[in-house]
Amino acid sequence: MRVALRSDSYELHRILPSVVDPLVSLMIMEKVPDSTYDMIGGLDEQIREIKEVIELPIRHPELFESLGIAQPKGVLLYGPPGTGKTLLARAVAHHTKCKFIRVSGSELVQKYIGEGSRLVRELFIMAREHAPSIIFMDEIDSIGSTRNESRGGDSEVQRTMLELLNQLDGFESTQNIKIIMATNRIDILDPALLRTGRIDRKIEFPHPKETARLEILKIHSRKMNLVKGINLPLIASKLVNTCGAEVKAVCTEAGMFALRERRVHVTQEDFDMAVSKIMKKTTDPNEDLRRVLK
Repeated sequence: MRVALRSDSYELHRILPSVVDPLVSLMIMEKVPDSTYDMIGGLDEQIREIKEVIELPIRHPELFESLGIAQPKGVLLYGPPGTGKTLLARAVAHHTKCKFIRVSGSELVQKYIGEGSRLVRELFIMAREHAPSIIFMDEIDSIGSTRNESRGGDSEVQRTMLELLNQLDGFESTQNIKIIMATNRIDILDPALLRTGRIDRKIEFPHPKETARLEILKIHSRKMNLVKGINLPLIASKLVNTCGAEVKAVCTEAGMFALRERRVHVTQEDFDMAVSKIMKKTTDPNEDLRRVLK
């Protein structure tokens, strides 16, 4: 807390507004994210879980009070890149009408001693001032990896993580601040960070199965001008071991193939070529160019 004192008597004059680092101020999104659950395909179980630990406590805290149980503080989303972790975090912020504060773990890694921990403190101060709020910490493994004996830059990263642990312990779950962390490497995270009471739920985001890939294709192709007879189940079956972002990219690439030929509709052939491009299995790299120049 910053205060102003009278110069003659040193009596308290007034409380000054808190000063937040400009880097921290840029982390808050002024508008509520426009992502919704309807935009997410193949993650029904993950949506159900995040509703329980994030949305329900914010919208209906009385339910937890009546049961006499503590509200969850935070959740960890883990899985390969492009599987929908960030999209789901934005969607829950949309449905709860919360301020969405997004920070990458790498942004908290500073070269000067004490800077990273200061940013963490100011991040939570800002979250309290804008409550109800959701702090989304992406790439948490940048600062939350297992601690070891080290010096220099690594020790500064560890100080930053210790401050994060301190902040997680220092706020009550009833303050309408929820923490969503995301990582691609849960295996390297410090057990202290994963302790219950800091992170109350761990939700896995695997590569989508065929039924989930089909659902994603339907979501991202529903506004496309498709010719009749597009076989989306066949397309989904070809996208083995792809992530949700790559499945979405197939729809975009199919539209781009149609655009290159100045057509207003997308064909099955466009999708087949898009699948080949995304899967990196195009037999002839000059096929697309020759097709356009016909």
